[in-house]
Amino acid sequence: MAFRASRKLFRHLLNRNVILGPLVSARHCSSAAQAAPKILHSPKKGRLLTGATIGLVIAGGAYVSTVDEATFCGWLFSATKLVNPFFALLDPEVAHRLAVSAAARGWVPREKRPDPPNIGLQVWGRNFSNPIGLAAGFDKNAEAVDGLLALGFGFVEVGSVTPVPQEGNPKPRIFRLSREGAIINRCGFNSEGIVAVAKRLGAQHGKRKLDETSSSSSSSIDEVKHGGKAGPGILGVNLGKNKTSEDAAADYVQGVHTLSQYADYLVINVSSPNTPGLRMLQGRKQLKDLVKKIQAARDEMQWGEEGPPPLLVKIAPDLSKEDLEDIAAVALALRLDGLIISNTTVSRPDPVSKNPVAAEVGGLSGKALFNLSTSILKEMYILTRGKIPLIGCGGISSGEEAYQKVRAGATLVQLYTAFAYGGPALIPQIKAELAECLERDGFKSILEAVGADCR
Repeated sequence: MAFRASRKLFRHLLNRNVILGPLVSARHCSSAAQAAPKILHSPKKGRLLTGATIGLVIAGGAYVSTVDEATFCGWLFSATKLVNPFFALLDPEVAHRLAVSAAARGWVPREKRPDPPNIGLQVWGRNFSNPIGLAAGFDKNAEAVDGLLALGFGFVEVGSVTPVPQEGNPKPRIFRLSREGAIINRCGFNSEGIVAVAKRLGAQHGKRKLDETSSSSSSSIDEVKHGGKAGPGILGVNLGKNKTSEDAAADYVQGVHTLSQYADYLVINVSSPNTPGLRMLQGRKQLKDLVKKIQAARDEMQWGEEGPPPLLVKIAPDLSKEDLEDIAAVALALRLDGLIISNTTVSRPDPVSKNPVAAEVGGLSGKALFNLSTSILKEMYILTRGKIPLIGCGGISSGEEAYQKVRAGATLVQLYTAFAYGGPALIPQIKAELAECLERDGFKSILEAVGADCR
């Protein structure tokens, strides 16, 4: 079955020139001056050679699948490393678009192996199979939720979603700093808008309900079910404001009214550096007024037994001690459900500062953000006295770094830039390394390790 399906897919791609097109075009462009007539005038040989290579890969995969499902799954994730170099040759935004499309169509491996039991946890009454999430900004318009969760993420956050569709800032607006494992972006909340995202999430939600109904009879009553409204994983919805909007609160309230029914948690993004004036909403009075209005909008809606989705705020790493104290005071006073720490930074710490690309305007993410964001995370855990769940985001590229975030106060963590560079194979690697870190230091669970460096 697996082999026949793989062969059918390969034939489809080959006939449509999906596989060969980009590679052949790139090869022709780079060798135009040398004019290799055998390549240019013998496409049949190129097709046969490429077909034979891919055939061997598919045949190998089919063979492994007959041995053991877990082995086959591991082989598929490892095989994605072969694709990463080709994405690196593309324009960053084009590569991003292709990655989202591949996940949306299910052209990515599906994680069939169970997560290590010591990294599962419950937060906000929801069961997470693992604490590794995908940060907002990757799937801005909720096109690939199922495919991304199938990769093995414990949760996926879509958005930021704005009320009205907007193009965002002019291109180019995403810049790689490959040597430093970093990215600078100034996208500016490019979004299809809440109506398009609501339709997409509504359709996905309806399909999952049907699947759950048909499979409920075969599942054990005592079985612990991980996940939420997105099926096997948790779905977060990140809300933004339109660039030209004069009433930020109204924008966020509109997002709550339209999208909260599909979300396991909601995020108020007041920290993107690419929307003028947005970070001013992190001030004590502004944030308090904003959160009150959004909480009221959420709570006035009718909810079932599970209650309304938790409300989180995503903050910047470029904040003073006084700013952090103000945010912590608001979070505690209004009983905010959580904070995400942090968004991208406008600073350019070493070694990024030495790269000419660092002069580009925008938010920096990746390895260079790790120390700054982790320092802010630890400070916020202390200020909130460990009473509020924190999501650590910024610079994670290994299980050891995810573990450092947990010890600094994070209950959950998120990836973005490392995933963009490392691809799907990074996810099982981080989960396995994190489980080993916990076992090494004598922690039986994630929750035992949260804030260990702050005690």
